[in-house]
Amino acid sequence: MGGALIQGLAPREDVEVYAFDLDQEKINKLAQDIDFISCQNLADLIEHSDYIVLAVKPQVLKEVIEEIKDNLNAEKCLISIAAGIKLKKLIRWSNNICPVVRVMPNTPALVGRGVFALCFDHILTQNIDQKFIISLFASLGQVHVLKEDYFDIFTALVGSGPAYIFYLLDAFIDAGLTFGLPRDTARQMVFALFEGSLCMAQQSKLHLVELKEMVTSPGGTTIAGLNQMEKHAVKAAIIQAVEAAWKRSKELG
Repeated sequence: MGGALIQGLAPREDVEVYAFDLDQEKINKLAQDIDFISCQNLADLIEHSDYIVLAVKPQVLKEVIEEIKDNLNAEKCLISIAAGIKLKKLIRWSNNICPVVRVMPNTPALVGRGVFALCFDHILTQNIDQKFIISLFASLGQVHVLKEDYFDIFTALVGSGPAYIFYLLDAFIDAGLTFGLPRDTARQMVFALFEGSLCMAQQSKLHLVELKEMVTSPGGTTIAGLNQMEKHAVKAAIIQAVEAAWKRSKELG
């Protein structure tokens, strides 16, 4: 995700991107295609950066913040994309010395089509240019400013959501394989099915139920398939899956 952010921000003329990673090979690989400044250590990164994006695993976030907190000041801004780590912890670990913004991304950001939740609940964020921070993440997709109370459901629905969609895509492809379609053909058909249906839903003024009814003839093939989905409570299962992820997100936090 850090690499995706660098890729999205580096072309902007109004920002200068600095990066550091313990794995220098990752930085070197990114630098082959993207123009940014590689830092030798965290202190160097903090010195040159006004906005510090913490793109690290949640389990090492505390250690990273404790390493850099003596280099922070009121003019800096911490931006955490670590899942599950609440603002109160981030603020405590950084000694409440600078504004802290919490961000939750999802993986389609890797192809510039992400969905981001941004939280400006920390009182010190009143002193920063929030529109500028929103614009940073808008370079990689859609941005929603949410209260932190909504972050668990955002994580469960949108953060975890790509995995659910990939699961459904795989299921549809397997259905095609089950009845003899070649894998490549089934894959192309299913991807086009999802893409076309999404485009239709986005452009139409009709409710999703009305769009579904347009395909569903009395006594036809579609209603036979939908009846099976109802029989197996597919919609309920999806809602329950999101609920399980929501509960887990709360536990991790």
